[in-house]
Amino acid sequence: MRIAGVNLPTEKRVETALTYIYGIGQAKARAILQETGVAPDVRVKDITPADEGKLRDKIEKGLIVEGDLRREVQMNVKRLKEIGSYRGNRHARNLPARGQRTKTNARTKRGKRVTMGSGRKKAADKT
Repeated sequence: MRIAGVNLPTEKRVETALTYIYGIGQAKARAILQETGVAPDVRVKDITPADEGKLRDKIEKGLIVEGDLRREVQMNVKRLKEIGSYRGNRHARNLPARGQRTKTNARTKRGKRVTMGSGRKKAADKT
């Protein structure tokens, strides 16, 4: 089954498979299934074409997901950078933007640890 340009895994439950779409998490997946009347414990391969159509209509027409959502998030970050806000500067410098400490931790944002030396050059070999 393909929804919003994403192939959903056939062996997983619909509730879990919907989370493969960018912009849909567990809570939103449950809400979508409740609104469309599709059973959450059904496997993707066992969904009827009618239910598949309901899900596709609800997601593609009613929600901002995948490429549109990614574009919207990128535009928001770009706007923050352009107006020179604190959050925009943090994004530009690739540092945490939500107040986390950076003296220790923040490895995901800052990258692999790089140990700094003392700044002195090593003495030349005297042989």
